[in-house]
Amino acid sequence: EKQAEQAQSFVHNEAGLAAAQRNAAVDCDASNCDAAWALTKRYIEQHSDTPVTRADAVAIDTDVPSGSGKASFSATRAAKGSGATLTLFAQCRGMYGPDSARGSNYDKCAEKILKAQNGYAAYLRAHASGQ
Repeated sequence: EKQAEQAQSFVHNEAGLAAAQRNAAVDCDASNCDAAWALTKRYIEQHSDTPVTRADAVAIDTDVPSGSGKASFSATRAAKGSGATLTLFAQCRGMYGPDSARGSNYDKCAEKILKAQNGYAAYLRAHASGQ
């Protein structure tokens, strides 16, 4: 019974993670993209278990975590019209096992990623004008 419950939880979390990834894409226009991009870097620094290793005009990346259950993040800035689409990505060491099966730190990782990705757009709206 516990295995069936875990399997159901896994499917539910995977659907939630897919939705969170969609929610973590934000469009900005020329007037606010630079500010939103700077806020994206700050947001990543606040949520990642590892430091930022790259931050330029098109990508922000954090270091790969050494320990299991640690989250790392990246973001991309893709031109779109006069603005861009900013997208936050997350991954976590130990989240998946062989063949994308549930890993030993799946629940802990899923919780971190869901919280960060689902909170990203709201963070930008709260801190950047015109979002």
